[in-house]
Amino acid sequence: MTTNVLILCTHNSARSVLGEGMLNHLAEKLGKNVRAFSAGSAPGGRLNPFAVEALTRVGIDVSGYHSKSWDEFAGDGAPAMRVVITVCDSAAAETCPYWPGSPVKVHWGYADPSVAPGGDEGRRVAFELTRQAIGYRMLQLLALPLDTMSNDELQRALTAISES
Repeated sequence: MTTNVLILCTHNSARSVLGEGMLNHLAEKLGKNVRAFSAGSAPGGRLNPFAVEALTRVGIDVSGYHSKSWDEFAGDGAPAMRVVITVCDSAAAETCPYWPGSPVKVHWGYADPSVAPGGDEGRRVAFELTRQAIGYRMLQLLALPLDTMSNDELQRALTAISES
């Protein structure tokens, strides 16, 4: 059975997109039956070009990606999520919709790379470092025995990852 993971950030333009891209890419490479999605509480309508650049630079195709509302994942017919991860503090503080399937929720916060100092080059570096940090946590998630873990075990494991 596929483990669906929803990655949230307010505008769904940068960190959540990096998370979706990295988790799907790594799951495919490792042969794991995991599918990532991303969304935002107030989607910005476009992807941050530095996020797109950071993903495409490592061979991830983002042609089907777009900024979307988390409401798409809360209604009838939405895929049942096993895990919901917030990656920005503002999304973590918001009241989330009801998620079908009662997924495990965890906050893995990352600084916003789009406001990094140093102009375009500073932001480019910040996005690459954020992509790497998110990728490291996604590898830890993929190392878990997701098919055999209870929600309580998964919650403890994901919280431990957030503290590493």
